[in-house]
Amino acid sequence: EQYLCCILDESQKELCKATTMRGSLPTFTLLGKLADAIPSFADILLVEHSNLVDHLLMGLTYPNEGIKAAVCYLYGKLYSSPVGIERLSAHFQERLCGLFLNTLGHAQTKELQVNCLGLLKELLKCDHFVSILMNDSKTGEESENPDFLERENPLPLVLKKLLLTRDEMLQAASSHCVAAVLVHSPSRYAPAFIHADVPEFLFECLSCNSEILIWSVYCCLLLLTEEHLFFSKCHTVYGIESLVRSLQDVLQLNNVELHKQGLQLFTEILKRQPVEIKLFTNRGVCIEAIDVLMEMVNCPVLEVVVEAVRAVAAFLSEEDSSLLWYVLCVCRLAVEFQSDFMAQENAFTAPNSESKDTLNNFSEFLLRICDSLCIPVVTKYLERAVSPSMMEVFLSALNTLFTVVPNMRKKFSKKLGMGPSSLYISALLHSNPALNQACSSFLCSLCLSLYSATVKERTSSQEGKCGERDKLFVPDAELFLAIRNFLLSAQDHGDCPPPYILRAALYLLAACQDKDKALDMRSLCAIRRILDNLPDLSLVYVHCPLLLKFFLHYPELMGRFGRQVLQLWFSWGDCKQPETEEAGFGVSDQLNSVNLVLPILKSNSSILLILLDLVCSSSVEVAWKVLMTLRTFLERNEDVLVCDLLRSQFLQILQQLLVESSSASLQGDLHCDLVLCYVGVCVMHVLLFPVSNLCGKCRPTDTDLLQPSLNFLYWSLHQTTPCSQQRAVAVLLSDVPLLELLQKILECTWLRSPPSEPTYLSSEDALLCSGWLLVASLLLYQHRYNTEVHQTLSLDLTEVLNAVIFRKKKPILLLVSIMQFLRAVLQQNFSSLLVIVGHNTAPGATQPQPSSLQDAALHPLAPHQVFSLVVSLQNLLVHKDLLLSQAVVACLETLVEYLYVKNQDVALHVASQPWHRFLLFTLLDGSQKSFLQPEVLRLMTLFLRYQSSNIISQKEISQVLQQATEVNLAELPEATARAFHLFLCQVREQ
Repeated sequence: EQYLCCILDESQKELCKATTMRGSLPTFTLLGKLADAIPSFADILLVEHSNLVDHLLMGLTYPNEGIKAAVCYLYGKLYSSPVGIERLSAHFQERLCGLFLNTLGHAQTKELQVNCLGLLKELLKCDHFVSILMNDSKTGEESENPDFLERENPLPLVLKKLLLTRDEMLQAASSHCVAAVLVHSPSRYAPAFIHADVPEFLFECLSCNSEILIWSVYCCLLLLTEEHLFFSKCHTVYGIESLVRSLQDVLQLNNVELHKQGLQLFTEILKRQPVEIKLFTNRGVCIEAIDVLMEMVNCPVLEVVVEAVRAVAAFLSEEDSSLLWYVLCVCRLAVEFQSDFMAQENAFTAPNSESKDTLNNFSEFLLRICDSLCIPVVTKYLERAVSPSMMEVFLSALNTLFTVVPNMRKKFSKKLGMGPSSLYISALLHSNPALNQACSSFLCSLCLSLYSATVKERTSSQEGKCGERDKLFVPDAELFLAIRNFLLSAQDHGDCPPPYILRAALYLLAACQDKDKALDMRSLCAIRRILDNLPDLSLVYVHCPLLLKFFLHYPELMGRFGRQVLQLWFSWGDCKQPETEEAGFGVSDQLNSVNLVLPILKSNSSILLILLDLVCSSSVEVAWKVLMTLRTFLERNEDVLVCDLLRSQFLQILQQLLVESSSASLQGDLHCDLVLCYVGVCVMHVLLFPVSNLCGKCRPTDTDLLQPSLNFLYWSLHQTTPCSQQRAVAVLLSDVPLLELLQKILECTWLRSPPSEPTYLSSEDALLCSGWLLVASLLLYQHRYNTEVHQTLSLDLTEVLNAVIFRKKKPILLLVSIMQFLRAVLQQNFSSLLVIVGHNTAPGATQPQPSSLQDAALHPLAPHQVFSLVVSLQNLLVHKDLLLSQAVVACLETLVEYLYVKNQDVALHVASQPWHRFLLFTLLDGSQKSFLQPEVLRLMTLFLRYQSSNIISQKEISQVLQQATEVNLAELPEATARAFHLFLCQVREQ
């Protein structure tokens, strides 16, 4: 141990004194090999030399994949230790997770890819790390918005990217990682992989020759079958052919476990495939599947045969209806023969011998077979997808079984009474009359049998069933009154009906409430008391607009249960829709559409306050649906006077999300991002004016209030429709106090003292960023919509330029914000109605006159200011900060374009500065695809456009084209693809 500590001490010294990160590579490699060879080494490193971990983070940020590979290998060893899992948990969540996902997503070399997957494999063993990774990746379960999910799911997309490679080892490792995630909770994590189309590429991998890869893919797909979305997205329809062909190929292999796993997958797909989605759309594939199953059944290995038989049974499940009909016929035959004396004994029994083949034995056998096999199989099938014809035959058979063996009727009735009551209610409320009649007869027989079994049996179930049965034969008004009296009677006797009875009763009340007068206070109190005794309101919830309207119609119910019902409404997933629709509740396919909620909201606007509470306290998926509903409601009902109702509540939401949350947590909080993305659209016409008015009453020193408020105004301009955007611009430009405040805030940029040393983004700097960005946006949109201006801002051009030229340790974000404003001014040739940018802009001051024709052409810019600005922008590029580089390149493009219009000689001189070539190669990170960076491509396009042949030669152009041939252009990021397109257009024009 002393020897290891000595090594770690020396390693720490080597890492600290290394002048470049490349010099740290041998140390990282040594530590990784020691951790691999000595089990206790990782624990010693973490306990006594934990500061070494900071160097690992630096290694991951360095643009060299060899160093990154060594770091990932060492991380994998550290996280394989229980001590590492405990001590590095917060480190992973706060610092490593995002960096690691980015590294894995952009890995190019095989070594880095393998080591990243090794680290990922260790992380996925722990449920906590899986939750962190998938929370960074999560979207919303059951969300139908692919773009939204793609933006939020880096891990599924990265693993899908590895599946696309032709390397079977990487494909096997990727599929293994998918399975490692899903095994923790398929229902929680499967939707993210399904929305990323991972199943499609898993099916494609089945065409390989690697048994390991095929096994991993079978495991992944088997876990995905537990999620309904896997089937509703039709992945099984498109992948069944690949699976059948894979089973054909697997048959040739001597691998029993692979045979069993493939058959299990095929069986689960056959069993879970929704009835309304046809699995075999190609007759040839269906025939091939039959051939495979027949060959598997003839396998000499018993375990394979068992799985094959199960698959055959699932394959033949479509014949269940016919089988049920035969069962019903046999049952009826047995009942009819009970009254026939000749059928009581077997006529073919030899004299003086006892026959076992009696009608009674046959009837008991029939009841036993139905109880152990027929009823469980059919019930499970019907719970998944109700078939009215099959349900009718099934209930008729059950009703007949009551009389097949009279002495077992009591026991049989009790067992059925504990059965799938929701299935019976679904059949009872179905629109099929024949099914209604069959279900009514069965329930009547069941209730009578249970009632006669014991006098102590509660009568509430019988009354409830009879009340439900009356739905078929009495008018709605009479049924409404009967259900109400039944609930009052249950309350008076201290009874609490079972949830399934209460569920049906509430639905019937909701369905009939418009046919009779409203419920009185006594009835409402009875319903409330009964519901208060339930452990969970979801037990009686029916996803139906009628029930939602029922709860929200009565204030006594809305105040107590309104929030829970709305939560259930917006939480209802697609996986439960088919059951409800088949149950005959009259719900359309657009069950979750906001259009169903809008009439209810319009009739009672106070419900909006409940929705606002759900925005902050619910999950991301529920908050998204609520915000979409609010936005649609406000857009369609702008005449509704809800401003006073919403204003205070929304201000509280903004305060909670913008003021109380730190900027760091806000960037990583998906829920906050979602709310802030839509809140401007939903309440722009509600909050825009009061927030703008509030800002105009503040001083520049009120940073805690102004900074989130200006951010809200900025988002209101960008996160909205064009029509609302134009209105927002008009509102803000008419607010003179706000514009005067913005003038003062911008002037604070050069009036406040600079920090003595580089610092983080202070609250004052953050306010300056918000001010510059808001003014730049107003400048752009005022020009676009030609909006009337009520107050002009005046800024000294020299001060604005000096803020960039003489940076004085300004934060990067502030420099980016000022350059954004400078671009907007240059694009409008310093001729905006909103902002006057010139020299000495004080009132009454005289503007200096240009001293030469060249100065006059560039006015109000002076030549020395242009060259100083160019030099400053060049120096900023050396920082190699991504955000800063993007802003600098964009500013250079706009500046040269402005100069070219004013004075071509000056523009060409600026574009052909030899220093640009050095800067261009400074941006290259030395990787194989270094030229395919958006900033590099945009710079090269700029130099080509202005014929700077001394900077961009044919050699560099060839290198770009060569690198482009080595990548899949369709997979390039949007910014890179757009920059590459402009580069090609410029090359073609040369």
